[in-house]
Amino acid sequence: MQRHLVLRLSSPLIAFGGEAIDNLGVIRDFPALSMVTGLIASALGWDRSEAQRHDRLQQRLLMGCVLVPGAQRVQDFQTAQLAKDDRAWTTWGLPEERAGGAGTYAGPHLRYRDYHADLCAWVVLVQRFAEEAPTLDDIAAALDRPARPLFIGRKPCLPAERLVAGWQVAVDVRTALQAIVTVHATKASVNGWRAQWPDGEGTQVGERVLDICDERNWASGMHGGWRPVHEAILSSMEVAS
Repeated sequence: MQRHLVLRLSSPLIAFGGEAIDNLGVIRDFPALSMVTGLIASALGWDRSEAQRHDRLQQRLLMGCVLVPGAQRVQDFQTAQLAKDDRAWTTWGLPEERAGGAGTYAGPHLRYRDYHADLCAWVVLVQRFAEEAPTLDDIAAALDRPARPLFIGRKPCLPAERLVAGWQVAVDVRTALQAIVTVHATKASVNGWRAQWPDGEGTQVGERVLDICDERNWASGMHGGWRPVHEAILSSMEVAS
């Protein structure tokens, strides 16, 4: 049996970002491993330039997620006329200055951004080399008292409540997710909750196994590689294989 850290990602708007195409910012159905790694790193006060620390944390994390039914997707059209002297807000509290030639300010900045509206996602975490710092206890403490403001995918997506939702003791990640569904599912969600968990962390009748690309190379800033995950519908009545 292992102890799993349980997070609840809940906000009026959430962005589980995917591959951006030109000015279109798309979203994934489930949070990326890189996003959760970055969220934890921000809470710990790490700088993004600390690539080795980020990569090691990402390598150690095993993450599963289950989605509460009822959320919707919305698309926001964003436009702003930015001047050379305009500055952007950062979570460090220091303004970010713009760069670029005069031509980059000639017209308004236009883009589309997708979001999940009124989504609640339950995330469970366990670690390889559990005694290595930062431990799950270190992570839980940092998320409760973060070194800088936290957001779920994009800066407008501020958490609506405490991120740390407790602990779950289970034999694997799928079983930990199943325990959450068993406790929190209602008659309104009789058709079950969509879930995703890493390969080797349980199986489910009717599941599908697929490869996803959601790990970041923190030195280059690019995503690459593939990892296998399982996806299935979990209901309040457990159906393991």
